Amino acid sequence: MSTPTEPRMWTTRVRERAVGALPPEKLLPDSQPVYMASWIYIFGVLTLTSLIVIIASGSILALKGPGWWHFTGIGHFFNSVHLWSVELFFFFMVIHLWGKYWMAAWRGGRARVWMTGAVAFLVAVPCALTGYVSQQNFDAQWISTQAKDGLNAAGVGSFFNVTNFGQMYSYHVFLLPLAVVAIVIAHVLLVRKHGIVPPFELPKAGAEPAAAPAVPSAAPGSSPKAPA
Repeated sequence: MSTPTEPRMWTTRVRERAVGALPPEKLLPDSQPVYMASWIYIFGVLTLTSLIVIIASGSILALKGPGWWHFTGIGHFFNSVHLWSVELFFFFMVIHLWGKYWMAAWRGGRARVWMTGAVAFLVAVPCALTGYVSQQNFDAQWISTQAKDGLNAAGVGSFFNVTNFGQMYSYHVFLLPLAVVAIVIAHVLLVRKHGIVPPFELPKAGAEPAAAPAVPSAAPGSSPKAPA
């Protein structure tokens, strides 16, 4: 007499699907291909490192408030760390995106890897803008008034009031960073799933290029004829 099988829990199904989509040997590999020794592959890691510094320094600034980062020495320090980590984040990300573009990083079923990276860059741009207008200084006032004119000209100024510190601050410290982090996590998981894109294969040393087909020469005194 067979015993009835117990129904599987939903946690079991989620675990099995997660392990099937991303096995541990892909999520945390212990070896990498030899071509990763090239410098072009390091800029993605540098981008992630800059993002970690941005989140850490930004969290401290958000907890302490504008009075702290404007009027104390340690506040000036963390404000500078946050600013320069943002500058490095975009610098490394642009090099990473262009490098992967010229390497055709969407090869081998990696289209979603490329698209999530590009979308992360696009979402990070308004995140940086809201940070500039949240500085609570004369630079922020100037940037916000100029940005307001641009948004009004685009017809979206009534939805995004860059002169409203409370609205911009909430976008900058919560909504947009959460979106950037979520997209970056998805990007990294897709990279782990599909693997690092390999470089293009170069012709082997000593291999002769394919010869062009010979074109028959016309007889002396006759004019060449166009192909039929």
